[in-house]
Amino acid sequence: MAMPIPAFDLSDIRFDLLGKEGIEKVRPVNRTLFKEERIINHYHHPDIILITASLYDVVIGFKLGYGRKQAYYSAKGGVLEPFRRRGIAKKMLHMMMTAAASRGYKRFRFDTFPNRHSGMLILALQEGFKVTNALWNDFYSDFQIELEKSL
Repeated sequence: MAMPIPAFDLSDIRFDLLGKEGIEKVRPVNRTLFKEERIINHYHHPDIILITASLYDVVIGFKLGYGRKQAYYSAKGGVLEPFRRRGIAKKMLHMMMTAAASRGYKRFRFDTFPNRHSGMLILALQEGFKVTNALWNDFYSDFQIELEKSL
């Protein structure tokens, strides 16, 4: 039986802007969300940013990105199911875009899989991202939608 989620609002969430040194903090959330140990393939990318969202010192979400080909790329992230639709992912997205812009990036990009993570596609479109490419991904048996926005 799942434990009840305490009442909270966005002001109760602590958001931390970290680098790759915070990776171990998000490993349990990554396992739950993505059913894998791998967070990203390697950590030699420039300008790695990791944002965590915590409620009562428990990480409930994260967003990880890095510099790539003159655009900032949000590689992975998510929010645990009971905490979704409360503005947490949106806040992390805005934090990462602001951090990327402060480092000189002019564009922000990410991919999503709409049949697996429909909320991220909806959020991106609401936030003014444009679809730049769509292709079939055999590994996930889903479309991989690439999105981009100017910073």
